[in-house]
Amino acid sequence: MDYKIRKISEEEYGLLEIFLYEAIFVPEGMSAPPKSIIDQPELKVYITDFGKKQDDIGLVAEVDKEAVGAVWVRIMNDYGHIDNETPSFAISVHEDYRGLGIGTALMKEMLRILNEKGYKQASLAVQKANYAVQMYKKMGFEVVDEDEEEYIMLCRLK
Repeated sequence: MDYKIRKISEEEYGLLEIFLYEAIFVPEGMSAPPKSIIDQPELKVYITDFGKKQDDIGLVAEVDKEAVGAVWVRIMNDYGHIDNETPSFAISVHEDYRGLGIGTALMKEMLRILNEKGYKQASLAVQKANYAVQMYKKMGFEVVDEDEEEYIMLCRLK
């Protein structure tokens, strides 16, 4: 599968709503929540005014000039919040393109950029049942906190 990872353009920031919804983990046998769920404040924080903060960085994966995945980070008070110097990750790959290495490539490139920009670490929150937990561990993320349903994971950068 030929794909390209590139910086998200300002005109594409609206795509983050679509990818935020697709990032919501739906356990097998459960129904997907309504799309309006992304209007809840605890989810809206991932995309509101994206690009206006210094620490907002976004990448997209494209196949045949169509965005099929996105990863973005910002320092925000989200589920994976560690402190005000640690960017939190959001990542999503359209379901038709999962399992092809695109998510891994997006993560690697974002970690490279964060390292290059001098960040010391990055964080994310993920439901324990999410298959992506293994990918995050392979990327160097470690569980630093957890509750009944979620892990908070941290990746220390060089």
